[in-house]
Amino acid sequence: MGEEIWEDRSEGFGERLLGLLLERARHLPPQLIAPLVAEEVARIGGHDVSILLQDYAQELLVPLPGRKLHVSQPEPVSNSAAGRAFLRGQVVEVPQAQGGLRIYLPLLDGSDTVGVMALSLSTVGEHDRRLLTRLSCLVADLLVTKNAYTDQFFQARRREPMSVSAEIQWSLLPPLSMSVPQFDVAGILEPAYRVAGDSFDYALNDNILHAAVIDAMGHGLDAATMATVAVGAYRHARRVLIGLAEKYAFMNDAISRQFGPDHFVTAQLMHIDIATGELELVNAGHPAPLLIRDGQVVRQLESATTLPVGFGGEEPRIEEHTLRPGDRVLCYTDGIIEEHLASRDLFGEERLIHCVNRLGQEPSQGVRADLRLLSHVLKSERGGRTSDDATLFMIEWRGGAADHLAVLD
Repeated sequence: MGEEIWEDRSEGFGERLLGLLLERARHLPPQLIAPLVAEEVARIGGHDVSILLQDYAQELLVPLPGRKLHVSQPEPVSNSAAGRAFLRGQVVEVPQAQGGLRIYLPLLDGSDTVGVMALSLSTVGEHDRRLLTRLSCLVADLLVTKNAYTDQFFQARRREPMSVSAEIQWSLLPPLSMSVPQFDVAGILEPAYRVAGDSFDYALNDNILHAAVIDAMGHGLDAATMATVAVGAYRHARRVLIGLAEKYAFMNDAISRQFGPDHFVTAQLMHIDIATGELELVNAGHPAPLLIRDGQVVRQLESATTLPVGFGGEEPRIEEHTLRPGDRVLCYTDGIIEEHLASRDLFGEERLIHCVNRLGQEPSQGVRADLRLLSHVLKSERGGRTSDDATLFMIEWRGGAADHLAVLD
C-alpha cells in the first residue's frame, strides 16, 4: 500500500494527503497528532519522523515523545542541521551514509518557527519537496492549535524546573519572532526558567508596528503579577487608543491603582511606521535603545525623561527618530548591564556595545538567530551569571511598500 501511494507523485495526491491529515487531526487529542503525522509521512515513503521543539532557553531542539515517532537525543540549536533549519527557516537536506536523505523542515507558524520536523527518504524530487514543505506548514498549525489543549508540548520543551513567575511570564508573551517584508522582530527572556518581571509585546496594526518592553520592579511572583497588569493594560490601550501618551497614561493608572505609590514598572513604548521608518518613542525609566547600522552601534535613541509607569502623572515627551532601511533597534532591560562580574564591576553599557559591534562584523543570520547569539554571548561574558531578568528585543526595519499587503498585488 505504501509503495503504491509512493508511486503517485501528482499534485492531486499531495492535496489528498494534506486534506486527509487535516480531517483526521481535527478530531484527535493532542498526544496523537505527532503519531498521525508519522503515519501520513509513511504514505510517501518517509520514515524515522521526529518532531523537534525548541526548549525555553533556546539552546536545544528536543524531540516530542510519541508512538511511531523517532525519539533521539536533543539536538543543539547551534551547529546542527536541525538548528540551521530552525534558525534560518529553510529546509536542510543531509545525505546519509546508508543512502537517501535526512530532511529537516522548519515548522513555521506564520513567520515564527515553532520547531523542526525531521524525516528520512530514499529519494526526493521537486514535487516531494513542495509536498513536504506544505506538510510542515500544516503540522506547525496543528501543533500551535493543539498546544492550547494540553501541557505535553510545554513539558517536552521544559529542560529544568520552572518558577511560577516564569510560567506567568511565558504565558504573556506573543510569538518570539515575526517577519514580514518590511521588518523583523525577535525577543528573548533570560533566565528562561526563573524570569519574573520582564516582558515584551508587539502587534502590527495596518502600517504601524506597536512594540513595548517592560521591567516590573522586584523579583519573583510580585514582579510577575505587576508585569501581567502592565502588559494587560498596554494591550487594552493599544486596542482602543492610538497615541503613545494615552498608552502610557492608561498603564500608569492601572499600576498605581492596583499596587500603590511605591511600585513601578519601567517601560519603552514605540510606534514604527513600517512604510516610512518613522519611529516614535516613549522611554519611561528604561535604558535607552541602541541604534545599530551596518552591524555597528551608531548611537543611543535618547528621549526626554519620563517617569516609570506607576510614578507618572504628567504627559510623557514623545521623541521621534527616522530609521534607514536595514537599521536595527535593540531594546534591553537593566539586568543586562547591571550584572556584577567576578571582578565586582558592573557589566555596563560599554561591554554590551562591544559585544554587539563584535558580532556585527560577522555575516547576519537573521534577526532571530543574531539576537539569540547575542544573548548567549552576553551570558558568557557575564560568566554565566543572570541574577536579574535580562531581556533583549530587536526590531529590524527594511522598508517597503506603503501597504504591507502590497506584496500580494
